[in-house]
Amino acid sequence: MTRRVSALAAVLMAAVLLMLALPTAAFAAAPDQPGGDQEKTDFYFAGVITFDGAPVPDAGVSVEGNGFDAETVTDADGRWRLYVPEKETYTLTVDESTLPDGVIVEGDSASQEVEFGLTGSKIVNLFLGEGERQTQSLIDQFASRLVNGLNFGLLLALAAMGAALIYGTTGLSNFAHGELVTWGALVAMVVSTMWQLPLWIGIIAALLAGAALGLASDAALWRPLRRRGLGVVQLMIVSIGLSLALRYTFQFIIGGSTFQLPGASPTPIQLGPIAVSYIDLVSMGVSIVVILAVAYFLLGTRIGKATRAISDNPQLAAASGINVDSVVRTVWVLAGTLAALSGVLWAYFRPGVKWDMGTQMLLLIFAAITLGGLGTAFGALLGSLIVGIVVETSTLWIPSDLKYAGALVVLILILLIRPQGLLGRKERLG
Repeated sequence: MTRRVSALAAVLMAAVLLMLALPTAAFAAAPDQPGGDQEKTDFYFAGVITFDGAPVPDAGVSVEGNGFDAETVTDADGRWRLYVPEKETYTLTVDESTLPDGVIVEGDSASQEVEFGLTGSKIVNLFLGEGERQTQSLIDQFASRLVNGLNFGLLLALAAMGAALIYGTTGLSNFAHGELVTWGALVAMVVSTMWQLPLWIGIIAALLAGAALGLASDAALWRPLRRRGLGVVQLMIVSIGLSLALRYTFQFIIGGSTFQLPGASPTPIQLGPIAVSYIDLVSMGVSIVVILAVAYFLLGTRIGKATRAISDNPQLAAASGINVDSVVRTVWVLAGTLAALSGVLWAYFRPGVKWDMGTQMLLLIFAAITLGGLGTAFGALLGSLIVGIVVETSTLWIPSDLKYAGALVVLILILLIRPQGLLGRKERLG
C-alpha cells in the first residue's frame, strides 16, 4: 500500500509539474509591441519582414543557440524582436509555413547565423521573394527524428535506470535525481571549459563527482532518515526540498547563463536523409555500452543479484543474509555515476550546460520509470526509449512546444491498459 501511495503521488506530481512547465503554443499571436511576449534582457535581435515592399504580418520567427531558444510573430507592420540572454552567435529561422503561398525567404535557406556587433542589439531585416520551398518528405523527416529520438532515449535511460534502482531498493521517488544529472554536466564544464583541461579528464571528474554525491547524499541524509522509520511519502517530500536546495545552489555558483562543453554543435554528417554529428554517434555508442555493462552487473554479479532480490522483497533479502545497507550504498553510487554521464551527454544533445537542465529531464525520467514498470531498471530502459522516440517524432504532427505532452499521453494510454507498466509485475501495485 505504501508503494502504491508513493507511486501515485509521484505520478500525479510529475503530471502537474509537466503541465505547468509546458508553454502554451508555438507562434500563437503577435504581441502588442515587438518583444512584448518575452522576458527583456540587454541583448536582442530585431527587424522587419517585407515582400515586394509591403510588410508581412503573422510570420513566425525563432532564434536558437547556446542552449537557448525563443520565438515570436511579426506584427501588422512586419516588425519582430527576440531577446537573448547573452551576446553570442545564434541561428535565426523564419518558419516558412507561416508565409503566404508561393513566398520564401530570399537566399539559400530560411535559417542563418546571426551575431552581435559592438552593441547589444542587431537589426536583421528579412526580404521575401517568390519561389518554391524545398521540403523533406514525411518519411525522411520521420527517419531523421527517429534517430534523434533513439539518441535522446538512450541518454535518458542512463538517468532513469539509476532512479529506478533507487526506487526498487528504497521505495524513494527521488525528485533530486535531476540535480545529479546537472551536477555531472557542471563538473565536466568546470574542468574542461573553465579550467581548460582535456575533455576526457572532465568526463572522468564528472563520473567520480556523481558517484561521490550519490554516496554522500545516502550517508548524510537518506540512510539516517530510513533508520528513523520515515515513510516513502515523507522521504519524497524531503527529496523535493533537496532538489530545490541543490538547484538554486547551482544557480548561485554559476549564474543563469548557459555554458558550452568543448566541441559542442559540430557540423552534422549527412547520411541520406539523416543528419547526425559525430557527437551523436559517440553518445549513442557510449550509452549502449554502459547500458550493457549495467545489465551484466544486474544479471551476472552477486551484488547485482542482491540488488534485484532487495527490489523484489527487502525483508526476505535481509533475512537471507544480504547486507541491505551495503547494497543500497552501491546503488546510490551507481545511480550517481549514471546520472552524471547522462548529464554530460544531455549537455551535448541540448546543447549547453545550465543550472536547471536536470529539472527539464526529471519529468521525463519519472514518465519512463512509470511507463516501464516501477522499480525495474530494464523497464526504465524500455520506457526511456519509448519516451525519447515519442518526444522527437511527435513534432511532425504537433507544435514542438507540446512534444513532452505526447510522452505523457502515451504514458496514460499504456497505464490504462497495463497499470503496472510494460515490465512491471502486478504485485508491485499492492
